[in-house]
Amino acid sequence: MTGPVVVGLDGSSASMTAAWWAAREAVDRRLPVVLLHSWTTQPLDVPIAQEARNKKRYGQEVLQRTAAELLHRHGDLALTTELVSAPAAEALLEHGENAAMLVLGSRGHGSVASFLLGSISLHVLGLAQCPAVAVRAGAPAVEAGWEHPAAADRDEVVVGVQELGPDAEPLLEFAFTAAELSGTRVCAVRALPVSALVTHPQAFAAQQADRDREAEERTRLAAVLIPWREKFPDVPVVEHVAMGSAAQVLLAASTHSRLTVVGRRRHPSRRTWKLGPVAHAALHHVPCPVAVVPRD
Repeated sequence: MTGPVVVGLDGSSASMTAAWWAAREAVDRRLPVVLLHSWTTQPLDVPIAQEARNKKRYGQEVLQRTAAELLHRHGDLALTTELVSAPAAEALLEHGENAAMLVLGSRGHGSVASFLLGSISLHVLGLAQCPAVAVRAGAPAVEAGWEHPAAADRDEVVVGVQELGPDAEPLLEFAFTAAELSGTRVCAVRALPVSALVTHPQAFAAQQADRDREAEERTRLAAVLIPWREKFPDVPVVEHVAMGSAAQVLLAASTHSRLTVVGRRRHPSRRTWKLGPVAHAALHHVPCPVAVVPRD
């Protein structure tokens, strides 16, 4: 993975939490950090006048304050700041062409669409050409630090693997790399739809068929993971196959996750974008950082 870790800042506590997470990730990956603030795209609750000069001053203060905090925590961090006039989504997507990842803040409490101005975060998450990570304000252990006792039970990177072919490779690459750097395990999750309810005496046969299908899918998932186990021999791996909707199974599996990785299809145009139901569910309900990885 090359390129910088680019963080979108709006001055909120959520974006500061995102910056803390991004800095730690950049140090582990030996990558530089770019702090980006759009002075033309600021939260509605920023207590400043509307003149451009004051907006620019506020943006510069946000960047300087955040940079000082990150360098205090990580003295060897390579860090630059950018104050831009372009709309936030446009600037972030432009950086995403060459970035290792984009990192966005989410205020949490059931909604990720609070970064900067409303739907900007969803727009970026749905169109970025590189992985984009949403970090919820108050995310477990992020603000306290991963060495904090509060992080002790968050010992795995969860990755949703609904596609078993080449489409899964970008997600698995991201998940295994993150797990290796953090010294945690990977939990590869696959969901199977439950058979339609049937009446007796067919019910038993349907339940047996579900068990057989679950065992078959577990074998298929294990086969997909073989090359990744070989590439990352020090990363423990757990396969988790369960009946239910993909979103429900992923949310249940993410109870102890320090990072949850989901995929979305790559879009050639910036005019149209779509996040699937699994990505939406993770972004709205998983308390830990969520990485949305584009795939072909």
